[in-house]
Amino acid sequence: MDSNNNEIMHDFPPFFKVFRDGSIERYMPLHDPVPAGLNPTTGVQSKDVVVSPETGVKARIFIPKINGGGQKLPLFVHYHGGGFCMGSPFGDIGKKFLSSLVLKANVIVISIDYRLAPEHRLPIAYHDSSAALHWIICHCNGQGPETWLNEYAMQI
Repeated sequence: MDSNNNEIMHDFPPFFKVFRDGSIERYMPLHDPVPAGLNPTTGVQSKDVVVSPETGVKARIFIPKINGGGQKLPLFVHYHGGGFCMGSPFGDIGKKFLSSLVLKANVIVISIDYRLAPEHRLPIAYHDSSAALHWIICHCNGQGPETWLNEYAMQI
């Protein structure tokens, strides 16, 4: 292997390094996925959905315990932090934070897992975020592809 390939071209602590050969090394791992599902202690449920089959962009939806039919809750759209190069709604930190938000605010949360840099150069994260928002908007009349949003989110 050419020793020049190991040369660091860009260093972005605490996020990642980019080497001459285009490979990257992250300072911290992205996340260990935590499965969606029911938290029996809090009653918060979560599930993963694909918002763009073309790009593979996904989201995780969190809902509080629903008592009775017909209950509609505000929808909170969450875009995780991390400078467009770290973070995910599928990790333990995101799940704990968003479950707590759902419980305390009594809202439905959808958190978008946009594609991250540097593997996906900007403005891809912006395009993914916009596409996800358009996917969410298609539920405003209760006719979108995701049943939880149709059934439990307030209609505008």
